[in-house]
Amino acid sequence: MQIYNAPIDDYRFLLETLGYDRVHALPAYQAYDLETVMSLLSAADTFCRDVALPLNRSGDRAGLRYDPETGAVTTPPGFRALYQRYAEGGFAALGHDPEYGGGGAPHTVALLVNEMVTATNKSFSMCPGLSQGLIEALAHHGTDDQRQRYLPKLIAGEWTGTMCLTEPQCGTDLGLLSTKAVPDGDRYRLTGTKIWITFGEHDLADNIIHLVLARLPDAPPGIKGISVFVVPKVLEDGTRNGITCSGLEHKMGIHASPTCVMSLDGAVGELVGDAHRGMRAMFTMMNVARLNVGLEGVALGEIAYQTAVAFARERRQGRAADPDKRERGAAADNIMVHPDIRRMLLEVKSTNEAMRALALFTSLQIDLATRHEDAAERQRAADLAALLTPVVKSYCTERGFHNVSLAMQVCGGSGFTVDWSIEQYLRDLRIAMIYEGTNHIQALDLVGRKLPADGGRGYRDWSSRIRGFCDAHGDDAMAEWVKPLRHAIEVLDGLTRWLAGGEADGETVGAAASVYLNAFALTSLAYVWCLQVAEARRREGPRAATKLKTARYFMHHVLPELDVLARVAREGRQHVMAVEPEEF
Repeated sequence: MQIYNAPIDDYRFLLETLGYDRVHALPAYQAYDLETVMSLLSAADTFCRDVALPLNRSGDRAGLRYDPETGAVTTPPGFRALYQRYAEGGFAALGHDPEYGGGGAPHTVALLVNEMVTATNKSFSMCPGLSQGLIEALAHHGTDDQRQRYLPKLIAGEWTGTMCLTEPQCGTDLGLLSTKAVPDGDRYRLTGTKIWITFGEHDLADNIIHLVLARLPDAPPGIKGISVFVVPKVLEDGTRNGITCSGLEHKMGIHASPTCVMSLDGAVGELVGDAHRGMRAMFTMMNVARLNVGLEGVALGEIAYQTAVAFARERRQGRAADPDKRERGAAADNIMVHPDIRRMLLEVKSTNEAMRALALFTSLQIDLATRHEDAAERQRAADLAALLTPVVKSYCTERGFHNVSLAMQVCGGSGFTVDWSIEQYLRDLRIAMIYEGTNHIQALDLVGRKLPADGGRGYRDWSSRIRGFCDAHGDDAMAEWVKPLRHAIEVLDGLTRWLAGGEADGETVGAAASVYLNAFALTSLAYVWCLQVAEARRREGPRAATKLKTARYFMHHVLPELDVLARVAREGRQHVMAVEPEEF
């Protein structure tokens, strides 16, 4: 059974709460007032439920077909038509520059559409998701000629894009990369092997544009010697380029998404940006992808939660612990009477709504950083987006996987069967903690790069923002919420000072980084919950009341994890590194 209705009401509440009006006020986005956005999101919800969702399970079962003779990859039945309808509906173009045929919508609006598409068909969503990243990389680092030739077709969805980083001998450590690019007139010839390339080959579009990391003959060693190239599957004269799929990976999940081994044999490519500076363009693409990956945890957590709620409302098992809640004449009560069922559902609901809020807040900062007319405001928003992106990517995928598992537990044995589809959501989501930089890489990025950047300016702003909220809402009516939030930021500030104070050596930082990121995330989720509480208290009705109840659960049952995380982080390396390799 596949159950999904996009949380449209929550989208509206969050847009109103988190300051979408500031984005709509920018000249570039004035066409996207809140009512227009809600109409667009409603249309996307209909598309996702009616077109994408019905192909989710069938695509998982049918999988992909690979022809070793030609290197061709055939997607499951219905996927090509699904992609065509996605592109024709304007979803591929939504958040991109109108100069090249884009819809010109704020990044935030496109992000919410991505959540719906991911929830209803994770495998399919990865194709347009990679294209979005390539478009951003070319928009920021390509030449005018490259933008004119590639962006209109990528934005329209006529072509799709990939990101080709990993090689058999190097994944995270790109300094080991060995793919070669040799000058050939005003172009380059690339030779090498790339692995784990999402939608590296498929039948959804007429052309695939690969963004490939490679080394020029005069490249210095290590990561400083990496350049980036655009390598089309089909060249402008219609001939097939020397980049082919030489195999597919057989994976735990996302069975309808081809994960390809790509072989480059003298493939024609164009340099993007400056020689030996390719990581700039690649990080532009990856940062776009990382926020979307974080949202995968929210998206699949949402559809799993809705499935578990539907199951729980019908299932009868055991009798209520409170005799007054037992249904007379029934052999068993509905499982919603059991406290542990409510606990699991509330853990999913309270964390998922907070994670969506944090992802949306981060996306709003990207919109402000991109389009705000004041340079200081652009910089402030950019600092916050940079700081929060690794947190969203890591924590939301990790907690999202846990939430899908909890939804499965609510359904008992039924959750473990294909009948309720949660087992597919669990399989499909597991990769999100690995790709676009494993979650520990996100933690090292947060601690090693984002925290100290510009003298710690981004973190100081985030901490001051949270403390400012506490100071402004310190009245008795908000004390219930402000007190735990103030405690959380005090704990996080102390932990941050400890990491930055010189007491923590490299191994200590490595041992504490992932734990620290989760502490940072919990504090941030508490903050965005408090923003929602402040707004809900200004409203009336059952939805506002439910928001307050859900927030209370988070503050009293989830946020206390922070104190344990802070204690664990401060243990540092001593016990982690005490066990020698031969003792494992």
